[in-house]
Amino acid sequence: MSHQDSQNTGRGCVELNSAFLKLALHWLFGKADWSTIRWRSDCTWTPMFLSATALLWAVSGESTLGDRFQISRKISLFLYPELSKSASSYQGFIKLLAKWTDSLVGVIQTRMRQLMEQALAEYWRINRVVMFGIDGCRVDLPRTKSNQATYATSRKKNRKKQKKGKGKRGISPASRHKRLNDSPQLWLTTMWHAGTGLPWDWRTGPSDSSERAHLLEMLSDLPAEALITADAGFVGYEYSKAILDSGRDLLIRVGSNVRLLRQLGYAREFSQTVYIWPTYASRRKEPPLVLRLVVAHNGRHPVYVVTSLRSKTHSDRQILELYSRRWGIELFYRSFKQTFGKRKLRSNAATNTTIELAWSLMGLWIMSLYALVQVTKTGNEPRQLSAAKLLRAFRSTLRDYRNPVERGQKLRDQLRAAVIGDSVRRNKSRRDYPRKRSEKPPGKPQIIDATDLQISLAKTLSGKA
Repeated sequence: MSHQDSQNTGRGCVELNSAFLKLALHWLFGKADWSTIRWRSDCTWTPMFLSATALLWAVSGESTLGDRFQISRKISLFLYPELSKSASSYQGFIKLLAKWTDSLVGVIQTRMRQLMEQALAEYWRINRVVMFGIDGCRVDLPRTKSNQATYATSRKKNRKKQKKGKGKRGISPASRHKRLNDSPQLWLTTMWHAGTGLPWDWRTGPSDSSERAHLLEMLSDLPAEALITADAGFVGYEYSKAILDSGRDLLIRVGSNVRLLRQLGYAREFSQTVYIWPTYASRRKEPPLVLRLVVAHNGRHPVYVVTSLRSKTHSDRQILELYSRRWGIELFYRSFKQTFGKRKLRSNAATNTTIELAWSLMGLWIMSLYALVQVTKTGNEPRQLSAAKLLRAFRSTLRDYRNPVERGQKLRDQLRAAVIGDSVRRNKSRRDYPRKRSEKPPGKPQIIDATDLQISLAKTLSGKA
């Protein structure tokens, strides 16, 4: 037998790259609970083997999904030769994932969350709170009939009869431009753990999905003491009330579309106490939300944030520092879409897009967690992890899985060096990028004193009347 076919890492034997890849998978899957997943006895796949193949499929850098499957299955069989009878067709693989992705991802998510809290305990909290950021983005899809019918913004609109006299073929230039830009997109809302920089949960839907509705769906899976940080797009009485009623805290930026009340007398007040209490909520005799307003200046314009952390144990400076950490979710999206190459998915069938996206997110999550464990051992912080270097380390290990390990090139050695360099980077904020958004920042919220009628109703609701 050739030395390339040996995975024995004992003394006197050649160490292959595949052995260290298997160690990483065992670290993840070793204590995963697969008991909730029950398959037919004649199924040639196992939950662990299918999950490993799906992860390698998502991480692989091959140009087509079919090629990625062939490579990932070949590597999986080399790691687990006892499962050589598993089905070899890509269609069968995708069909199995379509049925079991939600269950498999649920098992792995539970294991990942345990490892985040245990292996990275030092970074579990920031300023004594377990902080999560939430934000959404769009992921492009191939322009196929299936994807357009499911995810394009025009899928709900009735096509009107074309009118004459509006340019070629009766279509106005504006309508033609809009139609050309009506590409199918998948909306992704991610719950992101700020301490480690890793995802925690996500929801997907068409490009016009509600990220605030996604927030409510993910709320129950957060730790009981979590702090949720979001931008101005997540403001809303019902959503904020749902967060507070669940026992979690919030830290949200507010703008000119928000009305804040002062001197309502509903709770014990100090100089920063404000209330969110829209008219419809007061008419329904629902209680006002008691919050704290903190104002800062980012060098260009004021920034207004409200939070349920009203205690002086968190200073204004700490509150603003917590909010500034929310920016990390934008860096996560950049790593996912640009560095990891998932700006546009490759699935032509709408039923397969969420499968590809889910395993792509799991792949980046798992690679990043395993890399962070190695990086933090060298004294570096999670924010110093380089997404490009960790991806290069994993893909080079996958490419050379049958080859002996070169000196100093074990997977964990490469990951410990996967940190951002100390070189000074140029400021690119003034560069004129073609797709750069120039959105107007949120303005100042409306801060008004409560009326006598509001004060009277608030006293009634608080029992002070």
